[in-house]
Amino acid sequence: MKHPLHNVLLLSTFFALGACASSGPVAPTATAPDTTRRPGATQVATLPAEDLSRYRPAFAAPKAPAVVPTTTTRPVTPTNQVNAQIEQRLRDQAFTNQNVKYAQGYRILAYVGLEREQAMAIRRAVISRYPEETDYLGFKQPIYRLWIGDYLTRLEAEQAMSRIRPLAPKAQLEGAQIVINKTAF
Repeated sequence: MKHPLHNVLLLSTFFALGACASSGPVAPTATAPDTTRRPGATQVATLPAEDLSRYRPAFAAPKAPAVVPTTTTRPVTPTNQVNAQIEQRLRDQAFTNQNVKYAQGYRILAYVGLEREQAMAIRRAVISRYPEETDYLGFKQPIYRLWIGDYLTRLEAEQAMSRIRPLAPKAQLEGAQIVINKTAF
């Protein structure tokens, strides 16, 4: 335990140092000139600003751009841009894309909980109001999960979530592998 006299001595030392610091000489400072010249106002004496022009770099003026002679030529129109080889590769890529059924996207997790009836109630409410939405009900003992929709972009998912939020207040977005709807293309 410290002695109370020690704290008093320390405190008085701090006060003495503060008094010394506040009574010391003040360095002269340059103030900005008064640009608002009001009649009858007194102007504070200012120190002249230091001339720093000798330290500033000097750059040569840019050269004038060379004049390019213009010729009057007709624009070239492309002919036969897609040759047979490129055409075949495009067809192959289109065929491959038709076989893709899944993509990385978003789903709305509308319900997570222990009660099956509550999950089914939210599911019925969403489907009755938005019949075009797909729903996925998952059960991993003892938890039920209800996902709504297949959205490729986060923007689409956020828009759908704003519609579904009144029906499922605790809904949140979740990244998922989604089913691509080929009828939309």
